[in-house]
Formats: sequence, C-alpha cells, structure tokens
Amino acid sequence: MGEVFAEDDLYTKDGTVDYRNNPAKKNETGTWKACPFILGNECCERLAYYGMSTNLVLYFKKRLNQHSAVASKNVSNWSGTCYITPLIGAFLADAYLGRYWTIACFSIIYVVGMALLTLSASVPGLKPSCSGDVCHPKEVQTAVCFVALYLIALGTGGIKPCVSSYGADQFDDADEVEKKHKSSFFNWFYFSINIGALVASSVLVWIQDNVGWGWGFGIPAVTMAIAVVSFFSGTRLYRNQKPGGSPLTRICQVLVASFRKFKVDVPEDKTLLYETSDAESAIMGSRKLGHTKDLSFFDKAAVQTESDHTKGNIDSWRLCTVTQVEELKSIIRLLPIWATGIMFSAVYGQMSTLFVLQGAAMNTRVGNSSFKIPPASLSIFDTLSVIFWVPIYDQFIVPIARKITGHKNGLTQLQRMGTGLFISIFAMVSAGILELYRLKYVKRHNYYELKEVPMTIFWQVPQYFLIGCAEVFTFIGQLEFFYEQAPDAMRSLCSALSLTSVALGNYLSSLLVTIVMKITAKNGKPGWIPDNLNYGHIDYFYYLLALLSVLNLGVYLAIAKWYTYKRPVGTLR
Repeated sequence: MGEVFAEDDLYTKDGTVDYRNNPAKKNETGTWKACPFILGNECCERLAYYGMSTNLVLYFKKRLNQHSAVASKNVSNWSGTCYITPLIGAFLADAYLGRYWTIACFSIIYVVGMALLTLSASVPGLKPSCSGDVCHPKEVQTAVCFVALYLIALGTGGIKPCVSSYGADQFDDADEVEKKHKSSFFNWFYFSINIGALVASSVLVWIQDNVGWGWGFGIPAVTMAIAVVSFFSGTRLYRNQKPGGSPLTRICQVLVASFRKFKVDVPEDKTLLYETSDAESAIMGSRKLGHTKDLSFFDKAAVQTESDHTKGNIDSWRLCTVTQVEELKSIIRLLPIWATGIMFSAVYGQMSTLFVLQGAAMNTRVGNSSFKIPPASLSIFDTLSVIFWVPIYDQFIVPIARKITGHKNGLTQLQRMGTGLFISIFAMVSAGILELYRLKYVKRHNYYELKEVPMTIFWQVPQYFLIGCAEVFTFIGQLEFFYEQAPDAMRSLCSALSLTSVALGNYLSSLLVTIVMKITAKNGKPGWIPDNLNYGHIDYFYYLLALLSVLNLGVYLAIAKWYTYKRPVGTLR
C-alpha cells in the first residue's frame, strides 16, 4: 500500500523517483494535494500527545501521590525518552522500511499505549483508589501506568522523525515552484502541531481536572486512532522513496577505511578521489555530494590504493565514495549545532513541569467567578503565540528579510535558530521576575500556608508567549535545517538527531533539579523546589536557566560562524 511508485520506470538507480518517463504521476501525487493528510495526522497525533502529557505532572502528584520534585523528574525522564526513541524509528525508516511503513507500524503501538493508559485511569482495580484528594496507588497500578506511557514513547519514536521529512518529500527539489513551497510546509507543519496543542491545553486539560482522568486520557486515545485513519487515507497521493540501506554501516565503513589508511596522503587534486562514474550516487535515495575542504582526515577513505580491490570487486571497508565520506562529514558538522539545542529544550521543558507547579500556587479563578483554570491550561498561550507568529513570520517577516538579506528564505536557517535562542533567555527572566514578586507577596502577607496565593495566574502569560515566539524561530528552523543539511538517505535519522536534543534537554532539566535540590535542601532547608513553593525559590532556578542560555547562545554564534553547508551535486527527481 505504501509503495505508490513501485513501477521500475519511475525509479532511478539511486532509488529516487524519476518523473520524466511518466510525468502524469507527478501531477497526480505529492505537493499540497498529499499534505492535508500528513498535516491532519500530525495535528491529531499532537493533540493526543499534549492532551495526555501537558497535565501529566499533576496526575503523578495527585493520583500517583508523588512528591513535586519526583513528579517533575518523572515527567522530564519520560518526555526525554519520547525524544530518544525516534533514533530507533529513524534508523528503520532510512535503512529498511521507508518512512511510510515506519509511520504506519509505530502508530499502531502508539494507539495500544494510549488505550492502556486510558484503562489505567478508568478501570476499577487498575486506577488508584482515592479518599477525597488523597490517593493510594498500588505498585502494580503505578507500573501499568508507566508501561502504557513507555509504549507511547516507543510509538511516537516511529512518527516524530518521519512525518516532517515525509511531508517535505512530497515536494520535488528539481521543480523551483515546489522547492519554494517546501520551506512554507515546515511553517504550516508546526502550525498544525500547535492547533492540536491548543485543543489539548484548553479542552482536554479542563476535562482532566473537572470531569476525570478516564475521559481526559480516553479522548486523546480516540484522537490518535483518527490520526492513523487520516494518514492511511492519503496513501495513493504520497510520493515515496526507497530506503537506502543502513546509514550506520556506511558511517562505520568511512571510519574504518580512514583509519586503515592513516598513513596514506590525500592527493592535492581532489578529482582523483574515488566516486562512481554514474550520474546517480551509489547510495540508494541520495544525490551525489561534492567534496568539501574541512574534516580532511576522512578523505583518506576515498583515496584509491591497490589493496582496495579484492578479486575485481571494491572492498567497501577499505574504499568509500566521496559522497559516502561527505555523508559522515555532514553528520559531524551537524553535531555542534545539535548540541546547542539541548539548552533551549531544557527551557522549553519548563512549561510541562515548573510552570505548571508555579501556576498551581497562584489564583486560578477567572475574575470573581467559581470557574478555575487548570494550571497546565496556561500553555494555551504558548500555542496561541505559535499560531500568531507562524503566519506573521511566513507572510511578513520573510518577505521583508528577503529584501534586506537577499536570501530566498529571508533569514538563513542558522540565523532563524539563533534568534529563537536569544528570545528564550527573556522567557526565563520573565518567569523568574514573576516568581520573585509572588514570593514577596507571600512574605508581605504571611501567605506561606495558603494553597493558592491571591495573585492571578494570568501573570504567567508573558513567559508562555515568549517561549512560543522562540519556538517559531528555533524549532521550525531546526526542522528545516536538519532536513536540508542531512544527507538525502539519512533525513529521518537527522530529524531524529534533532529530536534527541529535546530528550537531552529534558534530561538536563531533570539533572539540574536533582543537583539543585541536593545542594539547597540540606540541614532541614526546603530547597529551591519544595512541595510548598511558598517556602522555595524556583526564581533562582529560572535565573540559572537564563544564565546557562546566555552562555549557550555565545557558543552557538561561534559554531554558526564556522559551519559549512553541504554541497549536493545534481538534483533529486
């Protein structure tokens, strides 16, 4: 079902689609005709994910009876795992299954996990028993909940790294009109994510806090099933590329060949380096890559010697093509940029942990009414910020920047990401200043034992709005950057690599919480992040993140100045 272009005349030797022999196929498939099904899938999947995860820290605290710091760390660890598992899905997509079948298979695992989570929150015997506001979960009940969550983490691992790349695959690089639309696709892809998040952080969070967790998790489970249906509905419109074989094997071959030829000199004339004589690359699904000057040690893998040939055949562990060497160079060049995204992700992760706990310690009523806003629902302002800034960026900032810079996309991908890193600093400063004033208010009126300080939760809006603005620059810039700069046959893997920065950001946040509590909660002191935040100092934690973000931005600017863009030879059809 996934191999829409199974006919031999539609594939080149490198496994990419060639429309010259059958141009009608090009008009029938891909572009914006196929994208609604992909965007619909992503919108529903993100609604399911955020509908389940946005309020998870309070579920752990209230239903699983976990301490604030423990609940925060468990959410961070689980969220981190959701961004590590994409490495598994990406490897399978690039090497064996292709993006279509990877998304399809892992979506089923996702639905099973969502169904089990719903059962753990609604079926007697599986859900914790509660007396008023105090719950008494059994170990097996907690275990079932975490099994469900980590099934979801595995399921999302096959979807996250593939969907954005699969959507971009629907646009032909050889067609200038389609290629221009590809950049807009990433903006609208992220827009669809936040439409799902908007519903999740408003309607579903309210249902969880006021109707029940069974319904609160059940609706996202149904939504995930709808996401699967949406994806399969567009099957006949999709453009697919054949997987190019194990990218890890190709990387290892270059490393082994380079070290085997440690003493071999690289010729001054780089045209003497080994490359196939065919127009297409020897790597299925990939264009040829032109030679670049940096990281020249690995060029040794493409230097031809007599021992490279065994019985008339080339030994791939002794001699690699220039394209194969440049694949490895591209990955190495991406790593420093990737590393600077970890700190940004740690800042972003505060929305599902400390921002929620901070909001829960404030007045959640709307005016003088009895209606109370679930603290996690404030993330709606992050979503609204993204929804506001995406069309502003696409329709106004890009044309203006294009006139100033002359760049086709207005800002380069590196400039765009750097702008987001800069804005994120102010998000942490804003959160810290708010907490400073909240604690002063507590001290002035002796509100230490008050569950909700009479200070409206809407003071949190600026910090959410700033993070949403930073997302539009950094996260969307990352999506496009890692797709464009990735070797053609490693695009899923590089998308997964960009996602692991989010995972490590969550792990970094968890580590910082652990270190901070270990240092500050000595000798009977409550520490910076106690159960009762009125005795704590999470403002200091926010300032710590702001300081680390400033240092991270400085490192990023130095790395971005050094970065060398990849040089494709020819064009993917």
